[in-house]
Amino acid sequence: MAVDVVKRCRATARLDLADHDPRETFGWDKEAAKLELDEVMGEVDALQTRLFAAEEHAVLVVLQAMDAGGKDGTIRTVMRYLNPAGVDVNAFGVPSDEERAHDYLWRVHHHAPTKGTIGVFNRSHYEDVLVVRVKEFVPEGVWRRRYRHIREFERMLTDEGTHVVKLFLNMSADEQRDRMQDRIDDPTERWKFRMGDLDDRAQWDQYQAAFRDALRETSTSSAPWYVVPADRKWVRNLVVAKILLHHLRAIDPQLPPSEEGLDGLVIP
Repeated sequence: MAVDVVKRCRATARLDLADHDPRETFGWDKEAAKLELDEVMGEVDALQTRLFAAEEHAVLVVLQAMDAGGKDGTIRTVMRYLNPAGVDVNAFGVPSDEERAHDYLWRVHHHAPTKGTIGVFNRSHYEDVLVVRVKEFVPEGVWRRRYRHIREFERMLTDEGTHVVKLFLNMSADEQRDRMQDRIDDPTERWKFRMGDLDDRAQWDQYQAAFRDALRETSTSSAPWYVVPADRKWVRNLVVAKILLHHLRAIDPQLPPSEEGLDGLVIP
């Protein structure tokens, strides 16, 4: 059941990533799961239409993962079902000079979704407690206090009508190696790889610890984290779809009332 999957993927303050198998299938069959994805996203599409029409709520989907973890693939596969007019995707790489001149939340707040839309962050403000921590760009006292900043920032968003859904695409080190090798071996995919990816891979354990702590510290009832098994793309896609459906059902957006006098109206 969808709700069971949502509960099983939900992160808690006692999160241990070792308890979440990146190759989990939930007993699903691959071909059946692909068909179910169409069904689930059909309902998501209908709910998105109501969300867009009502303009009372927004949804922010935050995607975080290790390099080659499937953020782009998730966006490309799952979001293709939706009306692009109501979806806003933003990717966050190395901060620009202007972004560095502001507080670290400035660049993401600027891209928070407007009411009626679904916003997707490909990487996000969490880079400032992940990369910044592992690379030691700032002292520990700085990145540790950011957990509180982030909780309060996301609480402000939810209080103002934005539903925050955060997805950690949980990939194994072996799967990352295979995907990176595929990128190197395919000339059309090689542009996605940079030598610095190997430096990050060498710090796998440090990144896993950083993700674990970030999820523990910032998964709240109003802005939950989910650990999505991501080694199998077909599982990842269906889990993400079910989580998105769960939250849109909870919002239950309603179409606005039509103008009076339309009953029986015939266009001349």
